[in-house]
Amino acid sequence: MTKGVALSVFSSVLFALLYYYASLMTPLNSEAVFGWRMLLTMPCVGLFLFYSGDWRLVVDLLTQLRTRPVLWLGLPLSSALVGIQLWIFMWAPLNGSGLAVSLGYFMMPLVLVLIGRFLYQERPTRLQWLAVACAAVGVANELWHAGAVSWETLVVAIGYPLYLVWRRWLGNDSLGGLWCDMLLLIPVAAWFVFAAGTPFAAFAQRPVLSLLVMGLGMLSALALVCYILASRCLPFSLFGLLGYVEPVLLVLVSLMLGESISAAEWPTYIAIWIAVGLLVLEGIKRLLAFRRYPFD
Repeated sequence: MTKGVALSVFSSVLFALLYYYASLMTPLNSEAVFGWRMLLTMPCVGLFLFYSGDWRLVVDLLTQLRTRPVLWLGLPLSSALVGIQLWIFMWAPLNGSGLAVSLGYFMMPLVLVLIGRFLYQERPTRLQWLAVACAAVGVANELWHAGAVSWETLVVAIGYPLYLVWRRWLGNDSLGGLWCDMLLLIPVAAWFVFAAGTPFAAFAQRPVLSLLVMGLGMLSALALVCYILASRCLPFSLFGLLGYVEPVLLVLVSLMLGESISAAEWPTYIAIWIAVGLLVLEGIKRLLAFRRYPFD
């Protein structure tokens, strides 16, 4: 379990570093950074699937194309949904929206609680409902002072859960499905990279950019692989709890990049953080109960 915890925390640190890394890749814009990330990460993840024995998941999914015509439309939609998330992760820190996106990651588990209740008829606990109520207070504060929750926050807080729900319904919620999603993003990624008339002019202007782009691909692939390995080593509840490390680090990176939380925004962040803390407490209770009665 210690290995799994280390891998999970390390993957969160790598994703936070990736958040900051984009700011080092001037004069490339966020779309080009996203494009290079996809072009270099997808083959690396493919190699991991091959050597880990998970390539069969890709084969199984592609085989289903013959018998499930819905996949011909479902897979491109799944790819588009995750593509938006991968793009905004690279776009936000370069455009002063790092804090807004990190807030979306904090709100996402709360949205999942509501989806579980109303879509899958799950029964949230009292702590989960209390967490949702705290989050509602935070959202209400944002609406009161800003007039609306930022679109960047909504894209993550609502878009990612929609992607997860769609993958679950489609039946491609596996590593093979994720790789296929990334594969379908390659034409878009290539367009972002090569659409400019002189796509390699930036590399001539700043030679070290070549090394930075290579590092981007390796960093992205290593973070994803560590995340996958951690998910296999840890109980689901503990793995979910450790997932809260990443948005905390994203907030710190955003502050390092010069963003700030205004006085009017603090109640929103505090309410959301309290809500997340309640979910963490709920997860700890379940983990302790599982250890005490593992076969109940």
